[in-house]
Amino acid sequence: MGRLDGKVAIVTGASSGMGEAITRLFAKEGATVLAIARRKEKLQAVIDEITAQGGKAIAVAGDVSKEEDVKNAVKTAVEKCGKLDIVVNNAGSLDKVAPVVDMDDETWRRVFSINVDGPMYMFRAAIPEMLKNPGDAEGINKGAFMTVSSIAATHGAHGGAAYTASKHANLGLAKNVAFMYAKKGLRSNIIAPGYVQTEMVDLSRTTQSHAEGMALASAGAGAVPRMGKAEEIAALALFLASDESSLINGAVVAADAGWAAW
Repeated sequence: MGRLDGKVAIVTGASSGMGEAITRLFAKEGATVLAIARRKEKLQAVIDEITAQGGKAIAVAGDVSKEEDVKNAVKTAVEKCGKLDIVVNNAGSLDKVAPVVDMDDETWRRVFSINVDGPMYMFRAAIPEMLKNPGDAEGINKGAFMTVSSIAATHGAHGGAAYTASKHANLGLAKNVAFMYAKKGLRSNIIAPGYVQTEMVDLSRTTQSHAEGMALASAGAGAVPRMGKAEEIAALALFLASDESSLINGAVVAADAGWAAW
C-alpha cells in the first residue's frame, strides 16, 4: 500500500464497474481521488464508503461529454488539492451492437461524445495543469494518463459500428498525446480490456441490441478463457499510474485473459 501517496487523481465513470474499482484502489494506495460520474447519488455512496475507510476521495457529478463539466473537475482538483498528477479516462458508452447500415445518428453521436469527446476534453483541460508539476529529479514523470479503450480498438470487432470506431479513435488520441508530450514529462497509456464483468456489459446483453450484430460480436465469446473482474483492470491502472511504469508510454496493454491471442 502507498504506491500513490501524495498523488492527486481524476477518474471518470467512477460510480460503477472499472471506474469504481480504480477509484477504490487508488484511494487505498494513498491518492486523493476526484471521482466523476453522471449518477450523483450512486457516486456519492462510493465516495462515502471510501472516506469511511480512511481514504481521500471527492465526488464530482458531471458528464464527460460536456466540456464545462470536465473543466470543472480539473479546476476542482487543482483548487482543492493544489495539483493534478493522474487521469484515468474510463467513462464509456456502448452502442446497440448495430452494423453501420443500421446505426442511427443519435446512438453514433452519443457514443462518440462520451468515448472520444470526453477524453479529448480531459486531455485538453488536464495537460496544462500537469505540465506545471515539477516531476522527478530529471524533470520527467510530471503526470500519467490512462485511457480505457477495448480490444475492439485493436481487432475491429466485438462491438457495433459506433463503439468499435470510437474505441479506435480514443486509442489513437491517447497515443498522440503520448508522442506529443513525452519530452515534456507526461505519459499516456491505453488499457484494452476484453470481456469484463460490469454493469454496462450486463445491460448490453439485456437491452434492445441488434440481433445480427450481437450474434456476430459474440461469435468468438466461446474462446474467451474467462471473464475479467473490474478489480483486475484497476490493478493494471495502478501499475500504469505509479512510478514503477515510468518508462512505459504510448503502450496498448490488453487485459483479456488471452482472448486476443485466439
